[in-house]
Amino acid sequence: AVLAAGFPDVGIGLTGVSFAFGLTVVTMAYAVGHISGGHFNPAVTVGLTVAGKFAAKDVIPYVVVQTIAAIAAAWVLLTIASGAPGAEPLAGGLAANGFGDHSPGKYGMNAALISEVVMTFFFLIVILGVTDKRAPAGFAPLAIGLALVLIHLISIPVTNTSVNPARSTGPALLVGGWALEQLWLFWVAPIVGAGIAGVVHRWLSAGK
Repeated sequence: AVLAAGFPDVGIGLTGVSFAFGLTVVTMAYAVGHISGGHFNPAVTVGLTVAGKFAAKDVIPYVVVQTIAAIAAAWVLLTIASGAPGAEPLAGGLAANGFGDHSPGKYGMNAALISEVVMTFFFLIVILGVTDKRAPAGFAPLAIGLALVLIHLISIPVTNTSVNPARSTGPALLVGGWALEQLWLFWVAPIVGAGIAGVVHRWLSAGK
């Protein structure tokens, strides 16, 4: 999303960016999922906790580390992106999430809020479903990654796609200004969507 922005001839586009996010989750979930669960996302951590799949005492440590890691990753990305002649990644927004004038499609706050709640809800429904003990073993990271690809294909035009408060925080802190002012939505909406998914999953799984 950031590195290819200055090279339209690369042709990565909306589809390429969507697959970049999805493939990142696939590879890292297979790489470290057996160690930590492979959350990488405060909303996922909260949703799993509400669904009874994660210990509440571990939520704060996970969220803190996820957010610190996202800030560090944004700084690394900014450093690399700034290495090209004439590059101004901060002026381009560093792929920060936004609404209104800062939405790729100029979608308003309400549309952004609903989009992020709904997208995160379904992301958690997929995660909770494919990690169930009755689901086929070994395919969870692939299904989760493909779900994230789909989510980005749908919602990049609306908000640049968050569904992950940590992912939103890293670029927002570096861009500042409008990105920080709008950051609240990208914490509230994903966590609300994830929490609702946790409740729905409990209801669907009752009596199994």
